[in-house]
Amino acid sequence: MARTLKSDLAALRGRIARLGGGALSRSWPWLRHGVNRLVELWSRSLLLRTVASTMVLGTAMLLIVGSYLHGRVADGLTEEKLRTASNDAAARVRSAQARFDDADKTDDAALRQMATDIVQQDKAPDLSRDVIFTPAQDNTRKPLPTVAAGDLTLGEIPATLQGRVQADRGHQQIQVVTLARDDGELPTVVVGARVQLPPGVGGYDLYYAYPMRAESKALDIVTRNLLLAGGLLIVLIGGVAFVVTRLVVDPVRRAAQVAERLASGRLDQRMAVKGTDDIAVLGRSFNRMASSLQTQIVQLEGLSRLQQQFVSDVSHELRTPLTTVRMAADVLYDARGDFSAGAARSAELLTGQLERFENLLTDLLEISRIDAGAATIEPAPGDLREIAQEVVDDAAALAERRGSTVSVVAPTQPVVAEMDRRRITRVLRNLVVNAIEHGEGEPIYVEIGRNAQAAAVAVRDSGVGLRPGEASLVFTRFWRADPARARTTGGTGLGLSISMEDAHLHHGWLEAWGQPGVGSCFRLTLPLTFGEDVTESPLPMQPLGLRVNPPVPTQSTNEVLDPVPGTSLDAGTAGVLALLPDQLAAAPHKDPTGVNHP
Repeated sequence: MARTLKSDLAALRGRIARLGGGALSRSWPWLRHGVNRLVELWSRSLLLRTVASTMVLGTAMLLIVGSYLHGRVADGLTEEKLRTASNDAAARVRSAQARFDDADKTDDAALRQMATDIVQQDKAPDLSRDVIFTPAQDNTRKPLPTVAAGDLTLGEIPATLQGRVQADRGHQQIQVVTLARDDGELPTVVVGARVQLPPGVGGYDLYYAYPMRAESKALDIVTRNLLLAGGLLIVLIGGVAFVVTRLVVDPVRRAAQVAERLASGRLDQRMAVKGTDDIAVLGRSFNRMASSLQTQIVQLEGLSRLQQQFVSDVSHELRTPLTTVRMAADVLYDARGDFSAGAARSAELLTGQLERFENLLTDLLEISRIDAGAATIEPAPGDLREIAQEVVDDAAALAERRGSTVSVVAPTQPVVAEMDRRRITRVLRNLVVNAIEHGEGEPIYVEIGRNAQAAAVAVRDSGVGLRPGEASLVFTRFWRADPARARTTGGTGLGLSISMEDAHLHHGWLEAWGQPGVGSCFRLTLPLTFGEDVTESPLPMQPLGLRVNPPVPTQSTNEVLDPVPGTSLDAGTAGVLALLPDQLAAAPHKDPTGVNHP
């Protein structure tokens, strides 16, 4: 029977725990959502933080002031009660002593009746005073019994008070105690004094108890009023803080809204300004700033349009004379065999520079279209492997002259993405030619990869590399790492800038990484489906185990690599990387935000 009862109790506890846990698990998401919303609102709303902080500080100050006032009122009521109780008890003790002095000293019955009469007379009908007449502790005869009137009992009189009355018989003693009554715990002032009866009878003690009912009710009324007034004052403080904060926050919010509209291109937006206060001065200053910005932006847009039109017009106007010069140069180039050595070399230089001039005009026209927002894109599925191989084949002669070999490292499966084939071909051509020009005759690798959302092409070389900070500058128009370095391959200085714009038109990335003495890598990442966002590139950027741009080696050592012991690759990655130099092994790669990806 006992075991059955225990098992039933255990089962009941388990059911209660499961029910409680289920309720907690069901309510926890809502609670967490509510807390998150509250934290978000707190972090975003200056008005909420100001009002809440003001109310909290106001509550703290009111608690301090209220506690002080409550204590002062309570102390005042207690002191007044002690004074009145002491005076009243002293007068009654003197009256009782006088009656005992005039009484018959031998009649115990008369003394007993007199003590009873004194107690009954001193007892207040409204329960505001209780009386006890009791033999003193050192009274050995005790012919008169203890007489009490009211709720006070001898056991409720503190022993410390009785001891003080016994020790100091000539003075009354007073003490505040808390006594249990029908209406709750009640503070009571107890006054004790010694009364001397006729010789042979001994000493007796008179105790008067003065319950503080009226004072407790008055203190309760004061407490309720303080709480009510404090609560009302807190609400008023919150309302005042809300109104005052709104006077400041609303103009700031309107300024933020106008600033957002200005940032979106609506340059005619202005703040509504009224009055002459500081907020109005701020609004007028904001409007003047917006007007000045609008004027300057309009001027810059006009200048930009004129510049774009000028570049376009010049490029078009140069086409006709350039065609004529080109025809004459071709004639001279074809007849260079009949010229002297100097004249033949001049014809060759003229043909090369004309070809570079034509490329520059083409790039200038493309840049002007991009700046004017007129660049269009025609995406269609294409295999990056085929495009990369075509670019490498076209650059084979240039790579041979520079002493470099260009290899394509690609998976066996097609790497198909939606792209504008003409633009992507131009991007890869610029990257490969740039790698050949700066590759210092070292091997160049064009690596291709893909993942679930993106495809990528990385062009790696082991040439001069890039110094810290130059990776973000290589896409600047006409930028050179070394201004004294000549463009040996006939580049225009606009190729990488145009390539960056082509990557952006495809919603992709074009990134650069490099390190002196190790080489550089340019990576193009495209979404498989045109228009989708890319969060991770399938190919790495920097070599595995390499410090990011470490200090330049000292003269005592040429070591620039910091291999990571114990690093291993999966089989697929290792198969691709086996074709690359050891120092170009794949490493964790980053998206444009700088986040490492495995």
